[in-house]
Amino acid sequence: MTASSSTCYRHPKRESWVLCQRCGNTICGDCQSAAAVGFHCPDCVSGARPATSKIVSGARLRRAITGTTTVTTTLLILMGVVFVADFFTGGLFTNLFGYIPALTFAEPWRVLTVSFVHGSITHILFNGYSLWVLGNLVERKLGSGRFLAVFVLSSIAGSAAVFFISPAGFVVGASGAIFGLFAALFVVNRGFQGNNISLLVIVGINLALGFILPNVAWEAHIGGLIGGFLATSALVRRK
Repeated sequence: MTASSSTCYRHPKRESWVLCQRCGNTICGDCQSAAAVGFHCPDCVSGARPATSKIVSGARLRRAITGTTTVTTTLLILMGVVFVADFFTGGLFTNLFGYIPALTFAEPWRVLTVSFVHGSITHILFNGYSLWVLGNLVERKLGSGRFLAVFVLSSIAGSAAVFFISPAGFVVGASGAIFGLFAALFVVNRGFQGNNISLLVIVGINLALGFILPNVAWEAHIGGLIGGFLATSALVRRK
Protein backbone atom coordinates (compact mmCIF):
# COMPACT_ATOMS: atom_id res chain seq x y z
CA MET A 1 0.00 0.00 0.00
CA THR A 2 1.46 3.39 -0.97
CA ALA A 3 1.24 6.50 1.12
CA SER A 4 -1.46 9.00 0.29
CA SER A 5 -2.66 12.32 1.69
CA SER A 6 -4.72 10.45 4.27
CA THR A 7 -1.98 8.10 5.52
CA CYS A 8 1.26 8.72 7.42
CA TYR A 9 4.23 9.22 5.11
CA ARG A 10 6.37 6.97 7.33
CA HIS A 11 3.65 4.46 8.22
CA PRO A 12 1.50 3.98 5.08
CA LYS A 13 -0.96 1.69 6.88
CA ARG A 14 -1.85 4.34 9.46
CA GLU A 15 -4.55 6.75 8.49
CA SER A 16 -4.20 10.32 9.68
CA TRP A 17 -5.46 13.79 8.88
CA VAL A 18 -2.69 15.71 10.63
CA LEU A 19 -0.17 17.51 8.42
CA CYS A 20 3.35 18.65 9.26
CA GLN A 21 3.32 22.44 9.51
CA ARG A 22 6.65 22.67 7.67
CA CYS A 23 6.61 20.23 4.77
CA GLY A 24 2.93 19.25 4.61
CA ASN A 25 3.50 15.49 5.02
CA THR A 26 0.72 13.49 6.69
CA ILE A 27 1.90 12.22 10.08
CA CYS A 28 0.42 9.72 12.52
CA GLY A 29 0.42 10.07 16.29
CA ASP A 30 3.84 8.39 16.69
CA CYS A 31 5.43 10.80 14.19
CA GLN A 32 3.96 14.00 15.55
CA SER A 33 6.20 16.44 17.46
CA ALA A 34 4.43 19.39 19.03
CA ALA A 35 5.51 22.75 17.63
CA ALA A 36 4.61 26.33 18.44
CA VAL A 37 1.80 25.94 15.93
CA GLY A 38 0.55 22.44 15.07
CA PHE A 39 2.96 19.49 14.68
CA HIS A 40 6.21 18.72 12.84
CA CYS A 41 7.31 15.44 11.26
CA PRO A 42 10.50 13.63 12.37
CA ASP A 43 12.47 14.79 9.30
CA CYS A 44 11.68 18.46 9.90
CA VAL A 45 12.47 18.13 13.59
CA SER A 46 15.82 16.53 12.79
CA GLY A 47 16.63 19.17 10.20
CA ALA A 48 15.87 21.93 12.66
CA ARG A 49 18.38 20.74 15.30
CA PRO A 50 21.47 22.50 13.86
CA ALA A 51 19.54 25.77 13.78
CA THR A 52 18.45 25.23 17.38
CA SER A 53 22.06 24.56 18.35
CA LYS A 54 23.12 27.84 16.74
CA ILE A 55 20.40 29.69 18.61
CA VAL A 56 21.59 28.24 21.91
CA SER A 57 25.22 29.12 21.09
CA GLY A 58 24.14 32.62 20.19
CA ALA A 59 22.34 32.95 23.50
CA ARG A 60 25.47 31.88 25.36
CA LEU A 61 27.54 34.38 23.39
CA ARG A 62 25.11 37.18 24.23
CA ARG A 63 25.29 36.25 27.90
CA ALA A 64 29.09 36.36 27.70
CA ILE A 65 29.06 39.76 26.01
CA THR A 66 26.54 41.30 28.37
CA GLY A 67 27.85 39.65 31.53
CA THR A 68 28.90 41.54 34.64
CA THR A 69 32.39 42.97 35.03
CA THR A 70 32.77 42.93 38.80
CA VAL A 71 36.57 42.95 38.85
CA THR A 72 36.84 45.93 36.49
CA THR A 73 34.39 47.91 38.61
CA THR A 74 36.20 46.95 41.82
CA LEU A 75 39.59 47.99 40.44
CA LEU A 76 38.21 51.35 39.35
CA ILE A 77 36.67 51.94 42.79
CA LEU A 78 39.98 51.09 44.48
CA MET A 79 41.82 53.53 42.22
CA GLY A 80 39.33 56.25 43.04
CA VAL A 81 39.43 55.64 46.78
CA VAL A 82 43.23 55.64 46.85
CA PHE A 83 43.39 58.84 44.78
CA VAL A 84 40.98 60.68 47.10
CA ALA A 85 42.74 59.37 50.21
CA ASP A 86 46.11 60.36 48.76
CA PHE A 87 44.82 63.89 48.10
CA PHE A 88 43.62 64.41 51.66
CA THR A 89 46.75 62.90 53.23
CA GLY A 90 49.22 64.95 51.24
CA GLY A 91 50.56 62.10 49.12
CA LEU A 92 50.85 59.48 51.84
CA PHE A 93 49.56 56.66 49.61
CA THR A 94 51.87 57.64 46.78
CA ASN A 95 54.80 57.25 49.14
CA LEU A 96 53.49 53.93 50.44
CA PHE A 97 52.32 52.34 47.20
CA GLY A 98 54.34 53.91 44.36
CA TYR A 99 56.98 51.68 42.80
CA ILE A 100 60.58 52.32 43.83
CA PRO A 101 62.91 49.70 42.29
CA ALA A 102 65.38 50.00 45.17
CA LEU A 103 62.64 48.87 47.59
CA THR A 104 61.46 45.89 45.52
CA PHE A 105 62.70 43.23 47.91
CA ALA A 106 62.10 45.17 51.13
CA GLU A 107 58.54 46.22 50.15
CA PRO A 108 57.46 43.81 47.39
CA TRP A 109 53.79 44.90 47.42
CA ARG A 110 54.80 48.01 45.47
CA VAL A 111 55.12 46.03 42.21
CA LEU A 112 51.32 45.69 42.27
CA THR A 113 50.07 48.63 44.33
CA VAL A 114 51.73 50.99 41.85
CA SER A 115 48.65 50.46 39.67
CA PHE A 116 46.39 52.11 42.23
CA VAL A 117 48.19 55.43 42.76
CA HIS A 118 48.26 58.29 40.24
CA GLY A 119 50.06 61.59 40.05
CA SER A 120 47.25 63.87 38.89
CA ILE A 121 43.56 64.03 38.05
CA THR A 122 44.43 63.82 34.34
CA HIS A 123 46.52 60.74 34.99
CA ILE A 124 43.81 58.83 36.83
CA LEU A 125 41.08 59.90 34.40
CA PHE A 126 43.08 58.65 31.42
CA ASN A 127 44.01 55.34 33.04
CA GLY A 128 40.56 54.94 34.56
CA TYR A 129 38.85 55.41 31.22
CA SER A 130 41.28 52.99 29.55
CA LEU A 131 40.64 50.39 32.26
CA TRP A 132 36.88 50.84 31.92
CA VAL A 133 36.93 50.28 28.15
CA LEU A 134 39.51 47.49 28.02
CA GLY A 135 38.43 45.87 31.28
CA ASN A 136 34.82 45.50 30.21
CA LEU A 137 35.88 43.86 26.95
CA VAL A 138 38.57 41.56 28.34
CA GLU A 139 36.77 40.52 31.52
CA ARG A 140 33.66 39.49 29.60
CA LYS A 141 35.71 37.40 27.20
CA LEU A 142 38.17 35.83 29.64
CA GLY A 143 36.03 35.68 32.77
CA SER A 144 36.65 37.55 36.02
CA GLY A 145 39.31 35.21 37.42
CA ARG A 146 41.47 35.15 34.31
CA PHE A 147 41.02 38.87 33.80
CA LEU A 148 42.24 39.61 37.33
CA ALA A 149 45.24 37.32 36.78
CA VAL A 150 46.16 39.19 33.60
CA PHE A 151 45.83 42.56 35.33
CA VAL A 152 48.01 41.50 38.26
CA LEU A 153 50.68 39.80 36.13
CA SER A 154 50.80 42.74 33.71
CA SER A 155 51.29 45.17 36.58
CA ILE A 156 54.11 43.05 38.00
CA ALA A 157 55.70 42.70 34.56
CA GLY A 158 55.59 46.46 34.10
CA SER A 159 57.33 46.97 37.43
CA ALA A 160 59.90 44.31 36.53
CA ALA A 161 60.76 46.19 33.34
CA VAL A 162 61.27 49.39 35.33
CA PHE A 163 63.45 47.46 37.79
CA PHE A 164 65.80 46.26 35.06
CA ILE A 165 65.79 49.30 32.75
CA SER A 166 65.45 52.24 35.17
CA PRO A 167 66.45 51.01 38.62
CA ALA A 168 66.76 54.57 39.94
CA GLY A 169 63.23 55.57 38.92
CA PHE A 170 59.98 56.14 40.77
CA VAL A 171 56.72 55.08 39.06
CA VAL A 172 53.02 55.53 39.75
CA GLY A 173 49.98 54.56 37.70
CA ALA A 174 48.24 51.62 36.08
CA SER A 175 49.84 52.06 32.66
CA GLY A 176 51.72 48.75 32.81
CA ALA A 177 48.52 46.85 33.58
CA ILE A 178 46.62 48.83 30.92
CA PHE A 179 49.11 47.84 28.24
CA GLY A 180 48.78 44.27 29.46
CA LEU A 181 45.05 44.51 28.76
CA PHE A 182 45.80 45.79 25.26
CA ALA A 183 47.86 42.64 24.72
CA ALA A 184 45.10 40.48 26.22
CA LEU A 185 42.56 41.93 23.82
CA PHE A 186 44.94 41.23 20.94
CA VAL A 187 45.27 37.57 21.98
CA VAL A 188 41.53 37.15 22.45
CA ASN A 189 40.68 38.78 19.12
CA ARG A 190 43.23 36.59 17.36
CA GLY A 191 41.57 33.53 18.88
CA PHE A 192 38.26 34.63 17.38
CA GLN A 193 40.00 35.48 14.08
CA GLY A 194 39.21 39.15 14.61
CA ASN A 195 40.90 42.10 12.93
CA ASN A 196 43.67 43.49 15.14
CA ILE A 197 44.97 46.20 12.79
CA SER A 198 43.16 49.07 14.54
CA LEU A 199 44.23 47.75 17.93
CA LEU A 200 47.87 47.56 16.85
CA VAL A 201 47.71 51.14 15.60
CA ILE A 202 46.35 52.34 18.96
CA VAL A 203 49.01 50.42 20.88
CA GLY A 204 51.74 51.75 18.58
CA ILE A 205 50.62 55.35 19.06
CA ASN A 206 50.49 54.98 22.84
CA LEU A 207 53.90 53.35 22.94
CA ALA A 208 55.35 56.15 20.84
CA LEU A 209 53.85 58.79 23.14
CA GLY A 210 55.70 57.17 26.01
CA PHE A 211 59.00 58.11 24.35
CA ILE A 212 57.86 61.60 23.36
CA LEU A 213 56.02 62.92 26.42
CA PRO A 214 58.04 63.71 29.57
CA ASN A 215 57.66 61.78 32.83
CA VAL A 216 56.09 58.73 31.18
CA ALA A 217 57.26 55.28 32.29
CA TRP A 218 57.64 53.69 28.85
CA GLU A 219 59.48 50.82 30.53
CA ALA A 220 56.29 49.85 32.36
CA HIS A 221 54.37 50.03 29.09
CA ILE A 222 56.67 47.58 27.37
CA GLY A 223 56.86 45.27 30.38
CA GLY A 224 53.09 45.26 30.81
CA LEU A 225 52.54 44.60 27.11
CA ILE A 226 54.85 41.58 27.16
CA GLY A 227 53.46 40.30 30.47
CA GLY A 228 49.85 40.66 29.32
CA PHE A 229 50.55 38.84 26.07
CA LEU A 230 52.30 35.90 27.76
CA ALA A 231 49.77 35.65 30.61
CA THR A 232 46.73 35.73 28.32
CA SER A 233 48.25 33.27 25.86
CA ALA A 234 48.88 30.81 28.69
CA LEU A 235 45.44 31.28 30.25
CA VAL A 236 43.57 30.95 26.97
CA ARG A 237 45.51 27.81 26.11
CA ARG A 238 44.45 26.23 29.41
CA LYS A 239 40.81 27.32 29.09
